[in-house]
Amino acid sequence: MTSRNDPTSSDAAVTYVSYLKIDELLALQEPLSSGPEHDELLFIIIHQTYELWFKSLLHELHRAHVTLEAGDSHLSLGLLGRVRTILKTLVGQVDILETMTPLQFNTFRDRLDAASGFQSRQFRQLESLLGGRQPEQNGLWGSVIMYLASRNHVPAAGQRGVNDMLIDVYRNDPEASLVLERLVDIDEGLQEWRYRHVKMVERTIGAKPGTGGSSGAQYLATTLFKPVFPELWEVRSEF
Repeated sequence: MTSRNDPTSSDAAVTYVSYLKIDELLALQEPLSSGPEHDELLFIIIHQTYELWFKSLLHELHRAHVTLEAGDSHLSLGLLGRVRTILKTLVGQVDILETMTPLQFNTFRDRLDAASGFQSRQFRQLESLLGGRQPEQNGLWGSVIMYLASRNHVPAAGQRGVNDMLIDVYRNDPEASLVLERLVDIDEGLQEWRYRHVKMVERTIGAKPGTGGSSGAQYLATTLFKPVFPELWEVRSEF
């Protein structure tokens, strides 16, 4: 009987190329500019990479929902720490994109037509997953409240009750406070990415409208300094 890794086996062995679908992956970058323009390939690769990281973030956060609601601090800390690190990677990728000058971007910008980052379905899902507070939205904060309840931290009614509960967690439950600090890390990382995104757009197109009819940097600036976990920021002034 031949093994799966035996080169004489009729079944093709799994290789680096076949497992990661390298040939298919490298065929996905299709510049639209004539030539094509040199910098369009970088633009495509960066944004495709963002979408892959968004997919990974959604994967980790969906799992974090489960572990938080199960009251598992250890697994939750690992997952939330990974999310924080991925967000730092997203910020770092802006450095690469900023090596492209406005003149270089304009060599192919007209080819983008109505295409815009606002059309990223995954990023909208990420925003909803992190910030959803409505009953029909399964936001991460709801899972955090369930996690805290499993540790006998239940808020009284109203915002004051939530603040008092969080203060109690920070003062008397070091393990749960570590989970809350991971959420602050994630919130800060998302805000940092938004800021770098705004400055990158300003650096590349200035005050011009964005592709797809958006107002470009002007709109993006309105998203800054809006935390997804405002309770964790508000309570810090009460210690």
